[in-house]
Amino acid sequence: MAPRSSKVLRETDIKKKYSVPTGFLSSLPSFNGGHAVDFEAVDGSGRVWPFRCSVRKNGRHPKPVISRGWRAFVDSKGLKVGDKVGFYKKENEAGANNHAYEVRAEKEIKIFGAVFGYAPII
Repeated sequence: MAPRSSKVLRETDIKKKYSVPTGFLSSLPSFNGGHAVDFEAVDGSGRVWPFRCSVRKNGRHPKPVISRGWRAFVDSKGLKVGDKVGFYKKENEAGANNHAYEVRAEKEIKIFGAVFGYAPII
């Protein structure tokens, strides 16, 4: 399962919203002419997180962001600047549940101030 969006978190991602690449939009349900779409993602513990991805109403560059549900996810996982989050699109399997997305959080590991790697947060 390849990530549809994965990145190291910045201050804006922690405090306000998670900006995603425009390519992420193709993996979401249809916006049906609107500027926002709701979707759910399941984390490693099986908890389902409701999110909303929205784009600018006007302009050539949609600049998609995940807003609704994002701050609750950040707070629950104790995420900080430098940690990583990835959204993954699950393969459509027969009998699969309705959660077509998986969200994974990883805590930044530092040793003597240098980034050593990342550890999964469940």
